[in-house]
Amino acid sequence: MNSILIKNAAIYTEEEIIEKGYLLINEGSIAGIFTYEPEELPEYITVIDGTNLLAVPGFIDGHIHGANGADVMDATEEAIETMASFLPREGTTSFLATTITQAQGNIEKALDNLAAYQNKPGQAEMIGVHLEGPFVEKQRAGAQPQQYIIEPDLDLFKKWQSLSGNQIKTITMAPEHDPDGDFIKELAAFGVNVSAGHTDANFAGMKNAVCHGVRQVTHLCNAMSGIHHRDIGVVGAAFQLPALRGELISDGIHVSQEMMQLIFHHMGSKRLIMITDSMRAKGLSPGNYELGGQPVTVSEDRAILADGTLAGSILKMNEGAKRMLNLQGVAIPDIIEMASMNPAKQIGIFNRKGSISIGKDADVLLVNNEMNIEYTICRGVIAYKG
Repeated sequence: MNSILIKNAAIYTEEEIIEKGYLLINEGSIAGIFTYEPEELPEYITVIDGTNLLAVPGFIDGHIHGANGADVMDATEEAIETMASFLPREGTTSFLATTITQAQGNIEKALDNLAAYQNKPGQAEMIGVHLEGPFVEKQRAGAQPQQYIIEPDLDLFKKWQSLSGNQIKTITMAPEHDPDGDFIKELAAFGVNVSAGHTDANFAGMKNAVCHGVRQVTHLCNAMSGIHHRDIGVVGAAFQLPALRGELISDGIHVSQEMMQLIFHHMGSKRLIMITDSMRAKGLSPGNYELGGQPVTVSEDRAILADGTLAGSILKMNEGAKRMLNLQGVAIPDIIEMASMNPAKQIGIFNRKGSISIGKDADVLLVNNEMNIEYTICRGVIAYKG
């Protein structure tokens, strides 16, 4: 594996911004961060001139169903590889392959496939599974097929976790269907990131769920109880309860620009996690597609079911970052927290991903000030060049 030296870039580390810095990548890891050109370099090295560019950590998409014609529920190696090879062009260097509420046999085929999948050099890394459903609330189903929604079942989850090779890192469920918290407590004890989503919980129910171990809210504002002046619901709970981080689809469609500003004002970059929730049509032309076995119509900017319900998104991570940068008070370090650091911290992999730090995986982006991707480096290999 060739080494890489990025020179003259503004390097965004955990502690500081190094203007016109030098970043050395070796054997897939970040080997050195310098304010000067290092004298001793590996014999075989690729030099990238980062003049007028920013070196930031790769994005981590913790909620993505598909891209470029492929979907996690296709349950094939080719589908996951299609996603993994496509995602670097939007700056995504790792992702949680996200399932959808479906027949149990179909979920199990997807988990079997993900357990067997081997990550490949020069592609985004599949770092685990986000199990979205089927333990959700029918009244807040959104694009989750209602006929397959079931009650929380610990034995079934344990079976699925085993099938996945213990790769289920996040689960989206409706906490009101586990009022005693037995299911949530067990999952939290296993180290699973339990996220409240597709839920009609009230504020008291959310406080109860947080006591049991819920630590996240899935696609904030969508498929959940909103703020009412007599009960502030799940959205208000995300604002008020510091233990919660919130996923945010920053496409301006799932959440308006004004609401995104309100969310950022209340939660800040330390408690937000940028996601795409994208489906298979991302990267393709408008037309007719499917999600979870349901027909989806895709236009230039959105994907909808026949009844007009939003069916995931076609958002790219760097496009979401551009939209966030248009908000008042948001700067590049905030984007890094929301798109890289927080998702890594949330699923317990910050020791190796989520920031530019010596010894961590060399998941690095070179971008301009407008978040256009010039280079994506995945685990030390150039995966995309703009």
